[in-house]
Amino acid sequence: MNPLQLSVIIPVYNEEQGLQSLFDRLYPALDKLNISYEILFINDGSRDRSPAILREQFQNRPDVTRVILFNGNFGQHMAIMAGFEHSRGQRVVTLDADLQNPPEDTGLLLAKMDEGHDYVGSIRRQRSDSWWRHVASRAMNGLREKITHIKMTDQGCMFRAYDRNIIDAINSCKEVSTFIPALAYTFARNPAEVVVGHEERAAGESKYSMYSLIRLNFDLMTSFSLLPLQMFSMLGMLISVFSAFFFVFLVVRRLIIGPEA
Repeated sequence: MNPLQLSVIIPVYNEEQGLQSLFDRLYPALDKLNISYEILFINDGSRDRSPAILREQFQNRPDVTRVILFNGNFGQHMAIMAGFEHSRGQRVVTLDADLQNPPEDTGLLLAKMDEGHDYVGSIRRQRSDSWWRHVASRAMNGLREKITHIKMTDQGCMFRAYDRNIIDAINSCKEVSTFIPALAYTFARNPAEVVVGHEERAAGESKYSMYSLIRLNFDLMTSFSLLPLQMFSMLGMLISVFSAFFFVFLVVRRLIIGPEA
C-alpha cells in the first residue's frame, strides 16, 4: 500500500456556525490536488453542536475523515499535538477552522515543499484584522526575532506545512508547553514561507485575545532563549546588592548618629 501523502489537521472549538462552509470548500480543494489525504478534526471541548456536526461529516466522508474528541478544552497547542500523533501523511498541514485562511491555498504550501523545503510557514496577504492587532503583531514579531533569532514573518498564522521528519521530531521531543511553529523551525533544515490569502471569519468570533497574543510571545521567548532568564537573574542580583549596601548604610548610620527619636 502506498503511504498516505497528506494529513490536514484542524482544531475545532465552538465552530458550529462555520463548519459546513469549511466542509464545502475544504474537501473539493483537497480533491483537486489528486493526492491521497486525510483530514483530522480535533474537537477541543466545544460546548456547541460542533461534535455532532463532525460526527455527521465523518459519516458523509468516512474515507478521508477522522475525528478526535477531547473531553475538555485543552487549547490549540494540545489539539495540534494530538493531530500530529495520530497523523499518517508524509506531509502535514495545519489549518484553522474559521476559514480566514483559504483551504484552496493548500496547494501553494505543498508546491513550496516540492522545491525541497521541509517546513513551510505562511504570510497572510491583506490581513482583515483590526489596526491594533497589526501594530501588536509587528511589535511582538520584532521583539521575538531579536531575542530568539527565530524568523517567522507572521507567527499568528497557523496555516503551515510540515514534512514527516519534522512531525516525528516534534512527537519524540515530548514538549508540553511550546509554540509548535517555532519548535518546527528549530528542527527544520530548509524552512521557507509563502504568501497566502486572508479573509474574514466565516462565522463566530475570534478565540484569540490581546492577552493570548502577549502570553504566546512570552512563552515563546522564555522557551527558546536564555536572555530573559539572564536579564531577570541580573536584575535580581542588582536588587540584592543594593539591598545589602542599604542595610550596611543603615547600620553605620545607627552607630554614628545613634537611635532617632
